[in-house]
Amino acid sequence: MKSELRLSQFQYDLPDECLARFPLPQRDQSKLLVYRQGKITHQQFTDLPSLLPDRSFLVFNNTKVIPARLYFTKSTGVTIELFLLNPIADDPASTVPLPMTEAMQATEQAVWQCMVGNRKRWRIGETMETTLAGITLTAQWHDVAQSLVQFRWTPVQNTFADIIQQAGQIPLPPYLKRPTLAADRETYQTVYSITEGAVAAPTAGLHFTPAVLSDLQERGIGMDYLTLHVGAGTFQPIKTEQVRQHQMHTEEVVYTQANLRNLLSNLEHIIAVGTTAMRALESLYWMGVKCLLNQPRPFLLNQDYAYSLSTQSQPSPREAITAVLDYMLQTGQESLVAHTGIYIMPGRSAVAVDSPSESTPGEEATGYTFKLCKGLITNFHQPGSTLILLVAALIGDDWRKVYATALANNYRFLSYGDSSLLLP
Repeated sequence: MKSELRLSQFQYDLPDECLARFPLPQRDQSKLLVYRQGKITHQQFTDLPSLLPDRSFLVFNNTKVIPARLYFTKSTGVTIELFLLNPIADDPASTVPLPMTEAMQATEQAVWQCMVGNRKRWRIGETMETTLAGITLTAQWHDVAQSLVQFRWTPVQNTFADIIQQAGQIPLPPYLKRPTLAADRETYQTVYSITEGAVAAPTAGLHFTPAVLSDLQERGIGMDYLTLHVGAGTFQPIKTEQVRQHQMHTEEVVYTQANLRNLLSNLEHIIAVGTTAMRALESLYWMGVKCLLNQPRPFLLNQDYAYSLSTQSQPSPREAITAVLDYMLQTGQESLVAHTGIYIMPGRSAVAVDSPSESTPGEEATGYTFKLCKGLITNFHQPGSTLILLVAALIGDDWRKVYATALANNYRFLSYGDSSLLLP
């Protein structure tokens, strides 16, 4: 019988007092746990530039968190919360999600898939309205079954980005269990955030300051920025005991030709700043594989694809990235919008996906093999989360040692917590 990964294998006790509900007054004063080939040391985040391997090339996620929580109060006093998830194209026949950049620039009206709080109190055909700072925003059901909501607003020349900046609230992680403060609009963003579209911050980047970034540059550490819009699914807990049965969320990622060229020049030295940057980087490899195999929809990656091909069918990272770059050159695209649902796990069985004939259902895989990333800078994550699985895939069972050591040394956990540098 094949062994299955069980959720219970990725649990640990997280005392409430170890959860960081508020950020430190200064971002870069957090602790930094350094795991280097099995050995652990304790540093401060400002030490990071001096601790990185020679010729390291850091890849950051420059997504910006949007005020994705919208509240409408009905005449009865009932409050309905709409949590923005995904923008939907106007064409109902389209199967391609609306790019986030385009959705943010929409004027007059927009359709979004939402999580709806108190949804039973919102009747079909009922229009809700809120007015703030001279802006009037209305919402009504567009498709109840799909949780699609249509928004309209005046003045119509305002973009949707303008509207939600006025009417929305920053969506703090639910595990913080506190109200959103005005300060969170700044502290729950990285200092390099630029592209609006995330509903959760790439929290590994919250520790970086202009001073740390300057120190990295002075030491000759390479840096680049891509975009992965973090979705609400990042907080979705694994609810199945067999973790491979968990349904991963899909997120939009944007690559530029410059990104790909920079990666090709630094293939042996890539370190991801955060699990979202790691998802984007590893996804790029598999999208290149799909291009080389002439498979349909190469830039939509489902959660099992990385486990569907035998190792003999896998090209080199250089070949995979070059295939994507060639596609962009042939189609005249300076930037490429893609979608990934990659699920990075330690040891699991191979699974057939796009090409059943190429899969190896009878073989036991040793787990995810990283194609681009040689290391990871990341915070300390929730027990039993997909992010713990990702860390375990990178450093194996030593994830338990890392987390036990962090707890024993009073590290602060989760989004506003301390940081780690993991170098397997």
